[in-house]
Formats: sequence, structure tokens, C-alpha cells
Amino acid sequence: MSEVKRRTAGRPPGPGKSVSGHSQSLVRGLNLLERLAATPGGLALSELAEEVELAPSTTHRLLQALQSQGFITQDNELGVWKIDVKTFRIGNSFLEARDFVATSRPFLRRLTAETGETANLGIRDGSTAVFLAQSESPQMMRMITRIGSRAPLHASGVGKALMAWLPDDEFERVLTERGLDRVTTNTLHTVDTLRANLSEVRQQGFACDREEHAIGLHCVAACLHDEHGTPLAAISVSGPVARIPETRLLELGELVRSTAAEITARLGGRIPQSSEFPATT
Repeated sequence: MSEVKRRTAGRPPGPGKSVSGHSQSLVRGLNLLERLAATPGGLALSELAEEVELAPSTTHRLLQALQSQGFITQDNELGVWKIDVKTFRIGNSFLEARDFVATSRPFLRRLTAETGETANLGIRDGSTAVFLAQSESPQMMRMITRIGSRAPLHASGVGKALMAWLPDDEFERVLTERGLDRVTTNTLHTVDTLRANLSEVRQQGFACDREEHAIGLHCVAACLHDEHGTPLAAISVSGPVARIPETRLLELGELVRSTAAEITARLGGRIPQSSEFPATT
């Protein structure tokens, strides 16, 4: 055996191959967690395998690994897999780490007390808005959004409040990634109508969702900004059209806008001028 062979014989594979394999398993496991988190009722093994495009045997192996660490659990009666408390704790630590969530909660409760309607806080994640906090209306008929649920940016009050202040490249990226599919017959589904609406949002300081995300539901929302003036999150007030008719939208919009300005100031942020974002006009 040559000197080179003697030095290399019996060595484990190089770090590149090992790390790559572990990384692939990690990514696959995280994909499974993401799918389960988006489906509160849980998913069967076959459904998960199909969604993540993995063999059932591979999917089952990854699920068992996640289960052994307490991230997911299996409902033995229904035969479905669900996220477990450890995943919830990790997700909740994200909310605790973002000061704007804790800062906004008293303001959400105040909005509900003043309006009698549900108040929400959401952030942008790619081309969707994700809801992180909520203060429920005491009314029997009320709007409830599950924490962690998503809505298209172009078809929701929170989404449009965030989208209005995006720089041009981000705005175009959202259009390319998501498109402007119609959620209801009232959804703004052309670029020209959306641009005009977002220009109005910047001018008045709040967005209106006129049954664009759900028929029978009206919503007003305003953006929270960081110290650079970029969108940080958005707050909203939502309720049935019967209690929030067109004539009440502007009144609630001004209230939500002023509340968002309070939160922005509390966070040390600044509200940009409309002229700073001319791309979507």
C-alpha cells in the first residue's frame, strides 16, 4: 500500500458529504414541521409524504425523529400527526423576542374596547401576511383569525397596509411570486387598480379591505414602521359589514392610523412620507 493510501485508508468520509446529508435531513424535517403547523387538524403519513414529495418510509423516519424530540405527536385514534408543545414554545419565543408584539398588545385591547370589534397584528412573510396577535371582539358575531394563519398581501387590510410601503423591487417580487388571484369578487386583481389603491393607502395612512378577503367582512389597517421607516408590522380592526358599513370605514381608519402612529413612536420608529415610496404610484 502506498504512503498516500496508508494515510487515507479507514478514514471516515470527508465533512462535506456528512454535513450535506445532515443538512438535507434537517431541511426535510423543518418542511414537515411547517406543513403540520399550517394544518391544526393534523395530517396522515400519506398526505405528508405527498405534500413534501418524499417516500412514505423516509417521511415516517423523519416524523419519528421529530416525535422523539417532542416537536410533534401522533393521534393514535385518528392516525394523524400534529405539532406538539415544544414547537409551540419555540414559535412563542419568536413573539417574545420581537418587542413590537408585546408593545402592541395593550393597543389591540384598547382598539377592541373602543370599537367593539376584533383587532389584529400581522407581519409580512414573502407574499402573505401572517397574523401574530389578536384581541377578540366581545360580540357574538365576530371576526376571528387563527394565530399563525395567512392572507394574501393584495387581498387583506393588513397585507395592503404593509404592501403600500414596500420598495419597488420588493413590490415586483410579490407580484411575481404570488400574482393577483381573486379571493372574492371584490379582490383587486389588476396591477393598475392595486397600485392606485396602495397610493391612496399611503396618502390617508390606512388601508381598507372592502370584502376583498371575505364576503361580509370589512377591515381597516395601518402600518407600524421601524427606525428606518420600513414596514415592521400592521394592526387592523375587522368586523361584519352590518356593524362596519362604508360610512364607518373612514372613522375606524383614522383611529387605527393614529394608534399605529402611537405604537411606531413607542418603538422608536418613524412614519415615512408618501413621496419616499413613489414606485407603486
